Amino acid sequence: MRFPTLDELDRHLVHALQIDGRAPFSRIGEVLGVSDQTIARRYRRLRTAGALRVVGAVDPLRVGLVSWAIRLRATPDAAGAIAAALARRPDTYWVHLLSGGTEIACGTMSRTPEERADLLLQKLPRTGRVSSVTAHALLHQFVGGPIGWAGARSLPPEQAERLRPDPPVPGDEPVALSETDYALLAALSVDGRAGHAELASATGWSQSTVRRRMDQLRRAGVLFYDLDLPAELFGYPVEARLWLSVEPSRLAAAGEALAGHTEVAFAAATTGPTNLLVAVTCRDPHHLYRYLTERVGALEGVRHVETAPVIRTVKGAGATLFP
Repeated sequence: MRFPTLDELDRHLVHALQIDGRAPFSRIGEVLGVSDQTIARRYRRLRTAGALRVVGAVDPLRVGLVSWAIRLRATPDAAGAIAAALARRPDTYWVHLLSGGTEIACGTMSRTPEERADLLLQKLPRTGRVSSVTAHALLHQFVGGPIGWAGARSLPPEQAERLRPDPPVPGDEPVALSETDYALLAALSVDGRAGHAELASATGWSQSTVRRRMDQLRRAGVLFYDLDLPAELFGYPVEARLWLSVEPSRLAAAGEALAGHTEVAFAAATTGPTNLLVAVTCRDPHHLYRYLTERVGALEGVRHVETAPVIRTVKGAGATLFP
């Protein structure tokens, strides 16, 4: 897919939406010094081109769920079909083909233990031509999700601060979600900027109830807005997944250091023989080499690094599949 070239205003718009995915175009335009019609036109251009999409996402910890990172190996003739089948599931996100098309990585967040067990213990192991399946629970996220990719930031600090919404105030207990809440969240996972009328139709609620419930879920830290954003738009077309084994006493420091790297779009501590999962974006293979040897290699406590290039992204943060 060919993406449009971003100018400075486009980059500022992307950063504004990374800060607040549902910020009104009028407020973004005011901060950026242009009309809301200009902002709306730029947004529609980027969205139509597949270069930008705002999606509603859920913080699993706030609703008592656990996210899992799944990694499986399959024969080359079967991997594409398996990745597509995983992408069609409502409980998966960021589905990638890796390593020459013989490996698949994805995230999953099931609503019940039974759903998770059905995927991990029944469906995947019994899928033909799958040679191995591993699953790692995400324990702590250093960057990604509500903490957006540093490579997309372009606004001066004072403008960014004017766009920043009030921070969530999560309670001590997980938030219980109703079936109608899940219908609302499902609609937002397709389009995080869907209008209140469209969301009311999806839920059966009134527009005022939709607006109030979205505000409640956001303040509680349940709902946040993420961006499906090809890193190549910013000059980073080479993507890879890293699995690091880090000494436990150095794990937090390593994760926090990675969160400050422009190349890192996601980093999380996990269970398993490797305990740090990282998504990196680079300008070219040589940049990836230098990043691994100079920046990752300089982290204290790293005992082992495994690298797998991303061949194709089948599904991103939301519910929509990539072509």
